[in-house]
Amino acid sequence: MGALVKKIAIDLGTTSVLVHVYKKGIVINEPSVVAISKIDKKILAVGSEAKDMIGRTPDTIVAKRPLKDGVIADYKTTEAMLRYFINKALGNFRLFRPEIMVAVPGGITSTERRAVIDAAIAAGARAAYIIKEPVVAAIGADIPIGSASGHMIVDIGGGTTEAAVIALGGIVSSASERVGGNKLDASIAEFIKKKYNLAIGERTAEEIKINIGSAMYLDEQLVMEVRGRDMVNGLPRIIEVTSNDTTEAIQNELRGIIETVKDVLHRTPPELSADVMDKGIVLSGGTSQLRNLDQLIAEATGVPTYVADEPVYCVVKGTGIALENLEAYKRSILATK
Repeated sequence: MGALVKKIAIDLGTTSVLVHVYKKGIVINEPSVVAISKIDKKILAVGSEAKDMIGRTPDTIVAKRPLKDGVIADYKTTEAMLRYFINKALGNFRLFRPEIMVAVPGGITSTERRAVIDAAIAAGARAAYIIKEPVVAAIGADIPIGSASGHMIVDIGGGTTEAAVIALGGIVSSASERVGGNKLDASIAEFIKKKYNLAIGERTAEEIKINIGSAMYLDEQLVMEVRGRDMVNGLPRIIEVTSNDTTEAIQNELRGIIETVKDVLHRTPPELSADVMDKGIVLSGGTSQLRNLDQLIAEATGVPTYVADEPVYCVVKGTGIALENLEAYKRSILATK
């Protein structure tokens, strides 16, 4: 019967949810958005379908992100979203309740942790485990976390930046800052509003960040046409935005990310600092793909910095590995129920 127990690993992110099913790999990568009807509070759509509704919904429908800064802000909606993704991941195979492991930010409180476990159990899990994101990001980035030498991982997602030095399977020093891709998008939108008198939506801001965003000023600027609403006359207008606009817009957030990294380095024992200097800092998470962010961190800290292979999948892959080898990762797992 043991073989029939499905194991599901979930990277419950602020902007997207990734689901990994044992022996199948990553089966879901969708936005963590839920569309709800205001009239009867019914859930109308989850994931990609719901994200398409953001900024476009009639008054009777609201598109919600149930997670804020990596933690549950809206319990009921999170539970419904988890249930939807679990059912979708399992397909029709619902004979047994699955074992679920969820990756959560390192800075999560015990109340927030309990909320994730309760939501997973309520959504149909037989057993729910929680593991800290930096640990699984490191496992997913192929870092040998069990070794005695120190490794540094910085996971930059949609809602949080998690930096940690890991040795002997545990976190030696870590810091969690609630700054990530969403804050970058918001700053870009705000900057364009101030500089060009143009209002743009969050999806457009995200497109600008992905297409031309850079953590450092570029000699050869990238340019993109952006459509929005003129703040003065209220009519649609097209402008050209440059990569240097994005760099200027996100200075504050970049400082936050660098401070988080430095904070962890300051609190790392000297022997492990030497290891980190030697091996470098590994970046994971979707926002780590921002142009030149690795270079900026390397220059700010003096430590070589690399982006992991497939940074978006590090956390979910690592969670899948940890779930398959529960015994080996007992030290890293926070709570079970």
